[in-house]
Order: sequence, then C-alpha cells, then structure tokens
Amino acid sequence: MAYSGLFKPRNPHKYIGDPTNIVYRSSWEVKVMNWLDLNDDIISWASEELVVPYRSPIDGKYHRYFPDFLVKMKTKDGKLKTVMLEVKPKKETAPPPPQKRITENYIKAVKTWGVNEAKWKAAIEYCKDRAWEFRVITEDHLGLN
Repeated sequence: MAYSGLFKPRNPHKYIGDPTNIVYRSSWEVKVMNWLDLNDDIISWASEELVVPYRSPIDGKYHRYFPDFLVKMKTKDGKLKTVMLEVKPKKETAPPPPQKRITENYIKAVKTWGVNEAKWKAAIEYCKDRAWEFRVITEDHLGLN
C-alpha cells in the first residue's frame, strides 16, 4: 500500500467534507479510515477538517494543528459522542528517555515530543470546551505490534 494517497469511502454520506478528497498519509490512517467508513456505530467522520491552534515550544509561536480525525459515534448505550483522534507511533507519545550522548536523532525526538505534547494539550482543552473526547491511537490500538 502506498504511503499516501486518496481514500475512496464506500459510505461517502458519512464523511464530513469532500468525500472525493480524503487524503491519507500512512497505512495506519487508511486502516482507521476503513474502520470509520464501515463501522455502523460511526455516524459521521472527517479527516484533517478541523483546526486547533497551539503554541509551539520550539519557536514560541502559534501554529495550526489539524487532528487526524473527528468522529461522531454511537456508544454501546445508544448515546452520541464526538471524539477527536490522532494516529501516531507509540514512540512519539511519550518523551524520549534521557541519553548520555546528545545525537541529532535524540534532539529530533525531543522536539517531536515537545510539539506533540503542545498540540495534544491544546486539543484536550478544545475538546473539553465542547464536551468531546481526545484520543491518541498507536500501533497497539491498531493491532500492528
């Protein structure tokens, strides 16, 4: 499967936005998109259609975060809830362990974690204001490890 491309939903009526222009950036995102598209408990979903402002710890400036998915779903008890989802490798969901040698890769991992943490804190607040949930999905959730 290609690293990126256009996703063609079988249920385009469930997609919020243009169902002919749903872009995926990883095979993991395609897996989630298929699940969202085919799951009867998913009422509607969107991919990178929402903007959450956040302040980057790298440059101190505000940036725009486009969460991977926004999902409206039925719960097991029949209620509706909205969940913002982000798909990320597990190694990017926690700070990297301290290292004795400060390598370029280590610096990159620290920066990635710092930006992710800032985005997710902003997303949690954004969701809290709307009574939504925020979740990060990793390879563990996707059964890929």
